[in-house]
Amino acid sequence: MQNGTDKLVVLVTKGIESEKSSVAFTIANGGLTAGLKVSIFLTSTAIDLVRRGGQRLTQVAPLEPLAGLIEDFQKRGGTIWACTPCVKSRGYEQADLLDGVVITGASVLHAQIKEGAATLSF
Repeated sequence: MQNGTDKLVVLVTKGIESEKSSVAFTIANGGLTAGLKVSIFLTSTAIDLVRRGGQRLTQVAPLEPLAGLIEDFQKRGGTIWACTPCVKSRGYEQADLLDGVVITGASVLHAQIKEGAATLSF
């Protein structure tokens, strides 16, 4: 990790239409298992992954169902951020998203990078 940080930020731009969403959450959960502090920043169609019910529309065998991957990630202390403009452009509000998802701008992502967080993009 850069500068010896224990932080990882995963940027996800693919939503329920792509297997990359399941891969991203699988890798993010692996980061938690490895002892990293992991955050996920969702943009574009990835916002639909945390829309209530949206995560139930994707499963990529042999990976776990996406709903379970997201639930596990949150229960284990992972942070999920949803891009403010991306949420608004879809007409969603906080109540439309899973509990614990934080609607925020990219400044939180940039702050993590400035602190030396490693990054992955999907």
